[in-house]
Amino acid sequence: MPGYELPVGTCLDMCPAAERAQREEERRLHRFEVVPGCLGDRPRADPQRAVKEYSRPAAGKIRPPPSQLRPPSVLLATVRYLASEVAERTDASCAEVASFVGDRLRAVRLDLALQSASDVETALVLEAALAVLLAVVARFRPNATHGPVDPTLLQAQIQESFGSLRRCYALGAGPHPRQATFQGLFLLYNLGSVEALHEVLQLPAALRSCPALRTALAVDSAFREGNAARLFRLLRTLPYLQSCAVQCHVGHARRGALARLARALSTSKGQTLPLGFVIHLLALDGPKEARDLCQAHGLPLDGQERVVFLRGRYTEEGLPPAGTCQVLVGNKLGGRTLEDVVMAEEEDEAVDRPTTEV
Repeated sequence: MPGYELPVGTCLDMCPAAERAQREEERRLHRFEVVPGCLGDRPRADPQRAVKEYSRPAAGKIRPPPSQLRPPSVLLATVRYLASEVAERTDASCAEVASFVGDRLRAVRLDLALQSASDVETALVLEAALAVLLAVVARFRPNATHGPVDPTLLQAQIQESFGSLRRCYALGAGPHPRQATFQGLFLLYNLGSVEALHEVLQLPAALRSCPALRTALAVDSAFREGNAARLFRLLRTLPYLQSCAVQCHVGHARRGALARLARALSTSKGQTLPLGFVIHLLALDGPKEARDLCQAHGLPLDGQERVVFLRGRYTEEGLPPAGTCQVLVGNKLGGRTLEDVVMAEEEDEAVDRPTTEV
């Protein structure tokens, strides 16, 4: 709007008092937001737990006043709260957590868009919010009961978050110390996408030479080439956040590798391969996951320790098994909390780094 100057938010709570009162009256509080022990007919909002919910902006709707907008510092504190107190809850399903966190992070991004903030402040909030969203979505199993969450909406939200953050990088001079990490996360989340690779290759050479982006480009290359040995060796080395970003591609990569093994080894009499080789090659979490993967693709077992490749037996039905991904994702927190990862200036370049690349 010509001549319109964006306001600066002045709300210092995670949820404006007016919204808390309205949702309390309408009984629209989430159980994560109520005063502990107050889950009866009239639950009360806890100002320390209630988080502003997303409300879709409509054409002609009056813009919210500054008192309803949280400034960047409060938005960052809100993201930190979601990472530390909600995302790692053990008394709720991953679907419930993903639904709540996803909605509240949409509200964070909307508050940010409706006010005046510097490029550096904007990037800090968007980076933290995207990191939490990637971790929460990675913990949500796509083949589980969805419950209150729409996986497609979460995926779209991640793409929108990447778009907002990358536009922020493009418009401002920074400094943005985590830009290489998040540009790499963008490529890892969109592994195999020609458009994503093209966008990353248009970045300045100095940025592309950063370790985080070099690693992401190497992973993308191995994925495109179908080089399972190199791909899963690289995936083992990725830090936690990068592993969360790439997890959605792990099932497809394992299926592709198994299909190539079937084409190469299948005979009419059947050729066997040690199950341990499959576990190591595909970075599986153990013999049970390996047996389940083989049987899901029609490959019989010889006892408990060998898989048999018989001509014509390999099949693909539905989505590939998602797997538990403890080796490739879960175990990489290494005693840290999600808040530690989200708010860190930079993660370690790698874990379990190989000595050479081939």
